[in-house]
Amino acid sequence: MATTKAQSHEDAIGAQMRDAKAKLEQFKAKAKDKGARAQAAAITGLNTAKQYIDQKVQDLKTTSEQNRSRAKAEIAADVATFKASVDKLTGSFKG
Repeated sequence: MATTKAQSHEDAIGAQMRDAKAKLEQFKAKAKDKGARAQAAAITGLNTAKQYIDQKVQDLKTTSEQNRSRAKAEIAADVATFKASVDKLTGSFKG
């Protein structure tokens, strides 16, 4: 049961990250086409944040049961911040 919950949590986080990554790749291409240095720097920062979240998700697999809830909450908060940053970047391209 715990494995199923952990797997479904990882699947949900993975889906959110794949969606954000796809958006990020689109903006990266647009920034490159426009020569937008500020956006390119923001994208680089977001790629770093994505790698950090990916590492935390991997680390979750070996996290003890007593620390798992806290780790999941931290990952969820990081993903929310990441998605908000991607959305903000989206707004800057539309604006």
